[in-house]
Amino acid sequence: MLIIPIKDGENIDRALKRFKRKFDKTGTMRQLRSRQAFTKPSVSRRAQIQKAQYIQGLRDNEEI
Repeated sequence: MLIIPIKDGENIDRALKRFKRKFDKTGTMRQLRSRQAFTKPSVSRRAQIQKAQYIQGLRDNEEI
């Protein structure tokens, strides 16, 4: 459970923004969405390899 201490005189919008930022860093929503449907290990490996190839291609283009 996330605890966001609110300081005296702090705007509620600013505290809400801090909560959202902290919540995003935990990765809870990403984890829930990934668990909604099962992905085969071969599919996840293929996606990981394609992502690595894409990033490597970007880095190669950056060097030129």
